[in-house]
Amino acid sequence: MLTTGFLLNATLVIAALVVLALVVYLTAILVALIRAGNHLKALAGGLQQIANDTEPLAGKLATINGALGELETGLRGVDGKLVGIAKVLRLA
Repeated sequence: MLTTGFLLNATLVIAALVVLALVVYLTAILVALIRAGNHLKALAGGLQQIANDTEPLAGKLATINGALGELETGLRGVDGKLVGIAKVLRLA
């Protein structure tokens, strides 16, 4: 038959092992959260840099869009003339 002292010692050892396992897992979780925080900080910095680098594009794109609008108008005029030539030559 098991003595009370042995059961007490076994309970304390098992409780200590459970606490040790909990400490190990919580420490691993803490390390993972710290790493994730560092990665998120780097990602936020990179996204901010992208926002800063692309900020001047807005004005340039407006200029390009205006020039393309003028080009479209010219090309539509050429297209109309080519359709007229095709009709004269009976190609269309």
